[in-house]
Amino acid sequence: MIKRRLLTRLTQSLTESPAVALLGPRQAGKTTLARIIAAQYPGSMYLDLERPSELAKLADPELFLSRYADQLIVLDEIQRQPELFPVLRTLIDGARRPGRFLLLGSASPQLLRQASESLAGRISFHELAPFDIGEIAPTHFELQDFWLRGGYPPSWLAKTEQTSLAWRESFISTHLERDIPSFGIRVPGTTLRRFWQMLAHLHGQLWNASRLASGFGVSAPTVQHYLDILEATYMVRRLLPLHVNLGKRLVKSPKVYLRDSGLLHALLGVTNLEELSGHPVVGASWEGWVLEQIAQLLGPQWQLSFYRTAAGAEMDVVAERGNLKVGFEIKFSSAPSLTKGCWAAIADLKLSQTYVVAPVESGYPLACNVEVVPAAALATLLLTL
Repeated sequence: MIKRRLLTRLTQSLTESPAVALLGPRQAGKTTLARIIAAQYPGSMYLDLERPSELAKLADPELFLSRYADQLIVLDEIQRQPELFPVLRTLIDGARRPGRFLLLGSASPQLLRQASESLAGRISFHELAPFDIGEIAPTHFELQDFWLRGGYPPSWLAKTEQTSLAWRESFISTHLERDIPSFGIRVPGTTLRRFWQMLAHLHGQLWNASRLASGFGVSAPTVQHYLDILEATYMVRRLLPLHVNLGKRLVKSPKVYLRDSGLLHALLGVTNLEELSGHPVVGASWEGWVLEQIAQLLGPQWQLSFYRTAAGAEMDVVAERGNLKVGFEIKFSSAPSLTKGCWAAIADLKLSQTYVVAPVESGYPLACNVEVVPAAALATLLLTL
């Protein structure tokens, strides 16, 4: 079993907060992690809200749940029963103690708005993404397989490339045909699939709703709604431009990435590393994969953005925490070098350190405070920042 880094933080949160929400995409490993935690609490109860037999127990949820006031109760797929949130608030206020409820959901807090409102001050949120490079710890030679397959446990752990790809294709269909409708979203699955595939071809590019709407045959607000759906269900990451007053004309549109590289490759019809290496999206795919590793390893304490000016200065990722500002330039090259625009961005932003992330076997300095780092060493680097 691959140990999840979030386990320690989740366990700590349950000693501090009455309710803890573990959110993330389906099949990322939430249930497995919750069962490991529940095993540490004698008498804990696990309820899967997708099972009719479990739902039957909650015909009178306040009466049933109040019987287990001294035990940890795990409620899986909580977004299917949003009417439970006011009940949980009443129960928590009636007997407030830490570690009463562990809520698992496949939608973001924005989509679960009722949870944020009903349980404000009573709940802490955590996101469990698919495996990251720190949890997998691939060698330099395993790294490209991890990039190809992505981090979803069934995809990464599949015995063959064909099995991995088949799982990812099935996941995409299930997400469109079952998961999204279960959130009460009424958009045809075929429409969202077309949009998702269009996003795959535009992976890593600036978001232009009007241009995409024109090609899709709908209005700009409609494609924005489609993007919001995929973002709220953890399929898409929107990277915002850095807002800084430097007296320069800055790009104001966000960049959009598919969060899991394996799903990206499935949507593009890429089946193996040979096809990927010759695909037009290979550079953008690598950039998005590295971005996702940075985001997962640094965590929500860091604010991520990108920097681009009309004059051509550019930095792929700028990570900020307090007064610390670190740049990441992502290159799919065995001998990476920085463009004039990258050097200009380093000077503009006065970065404390810049890392050039590439698929190299060992790192080396390019200049003072500018260093090439192997992608395989990202976890070691980022977890010490």
